[in-house]
Amino acid sequence: MAFQGSPFEGISIQELLVQISGKKKAEKKLPLWFEKSGIIYPPNVNLEQTSSEITAKYKASLIQGHNLADITGGFGIDSYYFAEKFEQVRHFELNPHLQEIAAHNFELLGAKNVISEAGDGIEFLKNTSEKFDWIYIDPSRRDEAGGRVFFLSDCLPNIPKNLELLQEKTDSILLKTSPLLDLQAGLRELQNVHEIHIVAVENDVKELLWIFKKNVSEEIRIKTINFQKKEKQLFESSFDNALIAEVYSDPEIFLYEPNAAIMKSGLFAALGKEFGLKKLHPNTQLYTSEEPVEFPGRRFKILQVLPFRKKHLKKDFQLKKANITTRNFPETVAELRSQFKIKDGGENYLFFTTLLNEEKVVLLCQKS
Repeated sequence: MAFQGSPFEGISIQELLVQISGKKKAEKKLPLWFEKSGIIYPPNVNLEQTSSEITAKYKASLIQGHNLADITGGFGIDSYYFAEKFEQVRHFELNPHLQEIAAHNFELLGAKNVISEAGDGIEFLKNTSEKFDWIYIDPSRRDEAGGRVFFLSDCLPNIPKNLELLQEKTDSILLKTSPLLDLQAGLRELQNVHEIHIVAVENDVKELLWIFKKNVSEEIRIKTINFQKKEKQLFESSFDNALIAEVYSDPEIFLYEPNAAIMKSGLFAALGKEFGLKKLHPNTQLYTSEEPVEFPGRRFKILQVLPFRKKHLKKDFQLKKANITTRNFPETVAELRSQFKIKDGGENYLFFTTLLNEEKVVLLCQKS
């Protein structure tokens, strides 16, 4: 089509290709938008940062009230779902073309309680006497050259710089940040953090959500959720519980691997304590037990524990196919596949890891 040109008068081939690409991306990420006739899509760079339906619905489930200001509204996915929980939502977007697209789609989808405006949400807050039950911010994580940034002070708007203004206009703030932001780094830049939510979809961390409250207690709650096709894996604890003592053991009968949201949280000691599990090593985020327990991650039955001796393993391994994972191990998955001529897949799982006595081992497992 790019070479043939647009078959529609008044619509360039570039505009048409943006719509085709956006529609394709929306099929899995935004099924409601995909199914609705007449939706207009923005360029790919705007679709990349927008929330998926599943994460937008989760955010909306956390808060409610009379009015909310989405001061970095973008394509408007979050504002649409916030509108189901609030009587009025104010949607601000700096890019007038993107704001026009969002406003068109709000009308098409029947979100009549969303007021969409082209403009700077921070400037609006500076000049208004209005207060909001909640303010939502999803700062742009691109610099002027289009490169990715991760620190809050490098994002647009600069949240640490404008935090005092935001807290003048509301008692409650919901902030979405890059999943790559280190939690400790975020806490150093922010104040009055009440909760941190780590949201994963199919074991891939998509969003970090920070909830701010005035007069917050000192204890910060960390809540993790991993959306899977048939279930939601939930785990939460106090941030202080990351420092409790851990219990260790050699491999027993069952092996447990935490999901990606928990791995991001760092709540390894709290996780072990909650489920009565023992870790294999301080730097090996794998757990073990004699009896099976329900767990927010993957559970395996250990069939064999083999010392990692390459010559012996080549004789011991009769596997042509297996799923390989490394935890606290000096060699990569690619290197191990090459050494042992093992293809990816099948019902067997090999964990190359290090035990408490620093012995390198291979755990041959199957899902339980």
